[in-house]
This record gives sequence, structure tokens and C-alpha cells, in this order.
Amino acid sequence: MAERKYFGTDGVRGKVGQFPITPDFALKLGWAAGKTLATQGTKKVLIGKDTRISGYMLESALEAGLAAAGLSAAFVGPMPTPAIAYLTRTFRAEAGIVISASHNPYYDNGIKFFSNVGEKLPDEVEEAIESLLDQPMDCVESAQLGRATRINDAAGRYIEFCKGTFPANASLKGYKIVVDCANGATYHIAPNVMRELGAEVIEIGTKPDGLNINEKCGATDITALQKVVVEAGADVGLAYDGDGDRIMMVDHLGNKVDGDQILFIIAREALRSGNLQGGVVGTLMSNMGLEVALKHLAIPFTRANVGDRYVLEQLKEKGWKLGGENSGHIIVLDKNTTGDGIIASLEVLAAMEAHKMSLNDLVRAVPLFPQVLLNVRFEGGNNPLESDAVKAVAADVEKRLAGKGRILLRKSGTEPLIRVMVECEDGALAQSCAEEIVEAVKNN
Repeated sequence: MAERKYFGTDGVRGKVGQFPITPDFALKLGWAAGKTLATQGTKKVLIGKDTRISGYMLESALEAGLAAAGLSAAFVGPMPTPAIAYLTRTFRAEAGIVISASHNPYYDNGIKFFSNVGEKLPDEVEEAIESLLDQPMDCVESAQLGRATRINDAAGRYIEFCKGTFPANASLKGYKIVVDCANGATYHIAPNVMRELGAEVIEIGTKPDGLNINEKCGATDITALQKVVVEAGADVGLAYDGDGDRIMMVDHLGNKVDGDQILFIIAREALRSGNLQGGVVGTLMSNMGLEVALKHLAIPFTRANVGDRYVLEQLKEKGWKLGGENSGHIIVLDKNTTGDGIIASLEVLAAMEAHKMSLNDLVRAVPLFPQVLLNVRFEGGNNPLESDAVKAVAADVEKRLAGKGRILLRKSGTEPLIRVMVECEDGALAQSCAEEIVEAVKNN
């Protein structure tokens, strides 16, 4: 695979107003994508966004670029990322574009693409778009220019789609649910899904103003959600991130339930109902407690690199249907083609309802191991992880943890940091082992 100049693991992302998140680059990107993606003959591309103020500017620029390439843009307004994956398929569009920086602050933004089947673009397609970005921009004949339209019932369609994944004979009647939408793209979707399934809903983070997305709310900061759940005597709290592809949950006592625990609940339920296909894909960061709990149920487990893109690759390779990250990206492939926070939360709520059990009861089977994460800054071009002394200390620690824990050492992709992660049933042992490795890294 060629080294890509603009596309990262999740599209193009950066600070608004700084290259590449500028109106002129978005214009060129729309044009290059339009030239590359027009293969089906529908000549239509869906554009959705989260609630950031910069979304207006970027969608206009993308639309102009697409039009110059002869493709029409259909705007769906603020809409969760997984909704764009779904709607792109149902409208038979050439592609879907999401303008979002997910869980980042409002001053960042990003542009990512879905193929006509609602999946992230293959590497070769991204490379083809990149090669056009370095060419001069042209424009089709006036009669061939694209038009812009708006799809007014997109939210309703996606709400129905989500509800359709919940068991038809079940309901959320009698449940009090606090829903935190991070002032992001799920603000007009998630509360309605839960209400229409019968729940009493308390909303927080549903008043986006363009600047407050992910600010002290949502999946990246559940403090407010925990407080409201306990004060309101709610059964459960749901926290989505800015673009709705992540979910964190809170039980009735205010305890956090993360992506690893959610993944376990969904996997165990699929096993019980005979719907589990193969096993579960986690990542290098998935807690060892998840691995151990799945092993007790004889559910196969494998680890992919960090990033939902890599989880999806492994799922497709193995023909499995369930995977995710501890950050709350959960992919339920027989329901949607990408990570979907609302669908993952409905899977857990369906398990609670089926067994008449609280979320607190459901997570007891997956006690997470204490995890210590430390960062060590290093100077110069040397990679300390290649030092014999560091390797020797790491090998010694692994021997001591054998079967009771694990270590993960990796170099940051964005700054001169070595990330040291140790997890173990004994938290004090994990801490001392991590500090020992850090000392070795510092001295090399």
C-alpha cells in the first residue's frame, strides 16, 4: 500500500482553518472524490455531518467540488456516522460523506467516506482520490453539472432502522433511561429511538450550538451522566460521542460500563440465542478481563491493531460478526456495516429486558483487570523499544506476569512518546511493573 499523503486511518482530519481542513481543500477533495467514485451511474453522493459550526462551510465546499465533477449532493443534515453508512446503501448512492471529527473538540473537523455498500473506502480508492488531488481541477460541461438536494426524512428512516434491530416482541416500557448525546449528531435520534420503544427518557447533551460538541459530556466524559443517573434513580445511562459511532454506558449505581464490557454482554447474548457467528475481535488495548471471560464461554477471541478499521478487516477476514474497542466502538456486522453506538446500546438493553437483569448484574461476569498506562517522552531518532536493555526488562516482566497479565509497549504515531501499558489481576503489581519498564525506557 502506498504511503498516503492526506488520508489517515479515518479519512482526512485536522484543525479547522489549517490545511487540510480548509474550504479550498474540501472543494478539491469533493471534485477528486466525484471523479473517482462515479461508477454506478446514480451520480448521487450523500453528505451528512455532526453539529460542529464548521460543518456548514465544509459541506458547501464539498458540494461545489462534486458538482464540478458532475455528481449531485444530497444533504441529510446532522446525522450519526453509522446513519450515513445505512442511508448510502438504501439510497443506492455512489458514496456517502461524513463531515465529523468524532469525539474531538469543536475546533477540529474531518471528512470521511463510505462506499456504495456503506463501508469505509478500500485503500486503492483512497489512493486514486489522492492522485487526483495533485492534478489541476477541471469542470464538466454545464449541462452535466451536479445539483444539490436535501433529504428531509433521513432522521425518521434511521430511527426506524435502529428500532428494527430491537426484538419485535420486546419493549422498553418501565425503563427510565438517561441519554447523553454529547451535543452531537445523535441529539434528535437516540432519545426518539428509546422513547418510541417505550422508555421514559431523560435527555442531556441534546442542545447543540455548534461549539459545545463533546464538551464535558458524551462518551468521552461521563461525569454528568453518572450524576444524573443516580439522582434520577434511572435504570441505565447511555453516552454517545459526537458522531454517534461510540457508546459508553452507566449502570443504575453510576458505575461506568465500557466498550469491552458491552462487547462481552452482546457476545454472550448472541451465544445464548444461537446467533454468534465465530468469535469476537478486540484490539491490542482490549482488557485481558474480556479475553478471560470469553474463554470461560469458549468464545474465540482475537486482537486487531487499535482502530475500528482494523477490527472490521479482521471480522471480514474471519467471517465473524462482532468486534469492537474499549473506547466504545462496537461493530455488530449483521445489523450495520460500521460501528454504531445506538445499535450497540439496543443490543445491551435487549439483553437486560430478556433476562430481567440490571446492567450491573450483566457485567459481573466480566471483571476487568486493573490497567496502568504510562507515557515516556524520548529524545532523538532512536526507538528505545529496540534497545536490548529495554527488551530484557520487558521479557522479565512478562515472565512474572505469565498467565496473570500482559504488557503492551508501543511507539506513538504522532509524537515522540513510548506508551507503556501493563494490566494484571493485581493492580499494585501492574503499577510496579509499568514503572520498572518506564525506568528502563528512560535510561536508553
